[in-house]
Amino acid sequence: MKLLVTGGAGFIGSAVVRLAVSRGHSVVNVDALTYAACLDNVASVAGSPLYAFEHADICDAAALKRIFDAHKPDAVMHLAAESHVDRSIDGPRAFIETNIMGTYEMLQAARAYWTGQGKPESFRFHHISTDEVFGSLPNDPSVKFTEDTPYDPRSPYSSSKASSDHLVRAWHETYGLPVVLTNCSNNYGPFHFPEKLVPVIILNALAGKPLPIYGDGSNVRDWLFVEDHADALLLVVEKGELGRSYNIGGENEKTNLELVRTLCAILDQKRPKASGSYADQITFVTDRPGHDARYAIDPARIRAELDWRPSVTVEEGLEKTVQWYLDNETWWRALQDRHGVGERLGKAS
Repeated sequence: MKLLVTGGAGFIGSAVVRLAVSRGHSVVNVDALTYAACLDNVASVAGSPLYAFEHADICDAAALKRIFDAHKPDAVMHLAAESHVDRSIDGPRAFIETNIMGTYEMLQAARAYWTGQGKPESFRFHHISTDEVFGSLPNDPSVKFTEDTPYDPRSPYSSSKASSDHLVRAWHETYGLPVVLTNCSNNYGPFHFPEKLVPVIILNALAGKPLPIYGDGSNVRDWLFVEDHADALLLVVEKGELGRSYNIGGENEKTNLELVRTLCAILDQKRPKASGSYADQITFVTDRPGHDARYAIDPARIRAELDWRPSVTVEEGLEKTVQWYLDNETWWRALQDRHGVGERLGKAS
């Protein structure tokens, strides 16, 4: 297939791009190169004849028309989004513009292209979203998000993603656009921009800085290794049922405190301190407004219909992730130098 991937220089998008090219798909990477994007993330495939890059904003209708007309993709994988909850609390406008209006422009461009091509049955518009649209769960292991869970977003970020999900479904129902949707749990792994919880903890630990945890660290997340997520996304765009949504989870629930302690134990083993443990640097900070208590995904649908399961446990994935950051200091140092190491890059979320 020829895939048009939006946000392909970001964390999850770049994992999709790298995996897709390795499997022989042609990829057109459309990215505005905002703060969290980095072309180094796709350097390993940049020289491939299967790869093309288009520097464009998904809110630019004219640019999108040109890109669709020039590359004629078989499918769209729409990952471009503003995604950091803390940033959405401080400045929600960018989330409304990118996640809602950007998705609108993508849908319009895809519909015009699909119609102009004679509405091929093989075309797909795959919208990639988050489990945060479902709100917060009680601390009961038997209760998980399913594809039928009512939407209940709590932050500007999750609200904007919920809006984009609804737009995608509306374009399917109203215009017949062939779509599939996925909602994923928290991702982690290589090339994660250093403002999210896992890289913040690793890099702060190595720098001898406090390891900040919101509240008492009891918030629960389901952790999904980014390369497993990329594998699931490619499976859905190829074989998912039109108009259907699929929840993608890692089946690895941990509290934030448990996750941080696991990271500290891995670092203690791989790069021991002169004395004590990295866990000694753990610091509890004032909780985030509207902080959801628990996310957990029931992946029964994607397991039953597409035979997909995550390949690694969270312990295995975290060990791989820590080793990657230890081995790739040049990558994360460059990002820290470019963006500074201020309040935003020092706060876990």
